[in-house]
Amino acid sequence: METKEFNYSGMCLNGIIMLVLNLLCFFGGIALVITAISMEEWELACSITSGIAGGLLILLSLIMAGGFILVEPGEARVLMFFGKYKGTFTKAGFYWIHPFINQKKLSLRARNLDGKPIKVNDKTGNPVMIGMVLVWKLKDTYKAMFEIDSQTMASQQTQGIATAAGIMNAFELFVSIQADAALRQVAGQYAYDNDNNNTHELTLRDGSDEINQQLEAHIDERLAMAGIEVIEARINYLAYAPEIAAVMLRRQQATAIIAAREKIVEGAVSMVKMALDKLNNEGVMTLDDDKKANLYDRANHFRRNNDFDKAMSIYEQILNEDNTDAEAYWSLVLCRYGIEYVEDPASHKRIPTVNRAQFTSIFADED
Repeated sequence: METKEFNYSGMCLNGIIMLVLNLLCFFGGIALVITAISMEEWELACSITSGIAGGLLILLSLIMAGGFILVEPGEARVLMFFGKYKGTFTKAGFYWIHPFINQKKLSLRARNLDGKPIKVNDKTGNPVMIGMVLVWKLKDTYKAMFEIDSQTMASQQTQGIATAAGIMNAFELFVSIQADAALRQVAGQYAYDNDNNNTHELTLRDGSDEINQQLEAHIDERLAMAGIEVIEARINYLAYAPEIAAVMLRRQQATAIIAAREKIVEGAVSMVKMALDKLNNEGVMTLDDDKKANLYDRANHFRRNNDFDKAMSIYEQILNEDNTDAEAYWSLVLCRYGIEYVEDPASHKRIPTVNRAQFTSIFADED
């Protein structure tokens, strides 16, 4: 990005040497004035000359005193000559420049902004409390002084005088407002947490690194006009708003319980499938018998229609004829616990659902 900032290239002398010369002029002028006062009346011409010379030396020393500039590491001076920008002085040390050049002191050191959590609506419309921490510093002194009205804001804070501290406070206020706006924009693009239908979507809670990068890019884009560089920006506080926090906590707990039960049922199904595959591989299962196939058709029909008692009686009949039939044992378990595979309209997966309550775990069932 094009910048109008440039380093000061005008007259710049050693400050110590100029301080000594300035003191010599000042005290020399005082000595001449005292000498002029102490002269006799017959030496009036010399007295007037000495007094004028002394006054001029004192005036010169006072004017020269306005040209001294002391710059510490991490600081800068924006120099203006009767309203015209003459450059930025960043060389650390004690120097003397043109006394009629106006100096504006700025700090180039990094600063922190620990913003208070603000309430925003996430992508799904839920109110959340979100906060951020920001590390920033001045990069372009020309934009910082002339592209935004920092001096007016500083004058309002310090009762008409734009001091260095007031100017930096004005920058902090500008950064705070723009950072809040960027945070609201980023937070509104994502949900707080995943729902059951979209587990791969980036969220505020799980996508911290990527979201922090986007937040930093948005803030940097907003602050570039003021010559401010963002070193780091990250979310440091995230929670549901108090009015829905309790409800969302119960929802999360219910989701966790359902997920745990689904894992248990899926594990039991996989174990039975392994047993059935093993029995089939060993030739133990003899399901080709017409009578057994008819019994299974009737029993499965009753079980799918939630008539579990009739289905259990048929499965028990099958076991009376063949007590090694693993599928019949598993079907009895499904009937005893009323397990029904219901299709999820969102994912179109068949989810095992328990319709009968039992006091014992499914893993403790003898079948």
